[in-house]
Amino acid sequence: MTFEMRVVISTPLIDDEDLGSVAKKFFEQIGYLPKGSDSMIPYKIFLDFFLKHPTKAWFVDKIADELKTSRPTVYRHLNKLKGFGILEEVRVFDDVTKQNKKAYRMRYGDFQRAWDIVEVQIKAAVENYGKTVEHLQKLLEKQREGLNE
Repeated sequence: MTFEMRVVISTPLIDDEDLGSVAKKFFEQIGYLPKGSDSMIPYKIFLDFFLKHPTKAWFVDKIADELKTSRPTVYRHLNKLKGFGILEEVRVFDDVTKQNKKAYRMRYGDFQRAWDIVEVQIKAAVENYGKTVEHLQKLLEKQREGLNE
């Protein structure tokens, strides 16, 4: 899965005491929600299912039923959260089907610990960008030297 996240310099959202408000602003900052979006489905998936119940494993069907939306819609948002590294896929016994089924939960059952993975991925991405910039600079200098000969 590709790691893709918007990274912006912003003031920490520590003065707001409303969980929903802070979550919405944060989700917009990282690119999970489009800025100014009225779409409640991705917001509810992350807030109501995973932030409020971080240790619980959720079946896609259950999320889709509770939000009255389609499974593909739920999967689209779950895949984005998995791409951030925040969610993990687990196998859970389903009492209804009597089978192990795929479910999703917050990585480590803790948002702060899950976020540590995101920070590692961001650091690796920035380091790789730096290496590419250094390589580009060397290629430019090599090209300039060739032109001066």
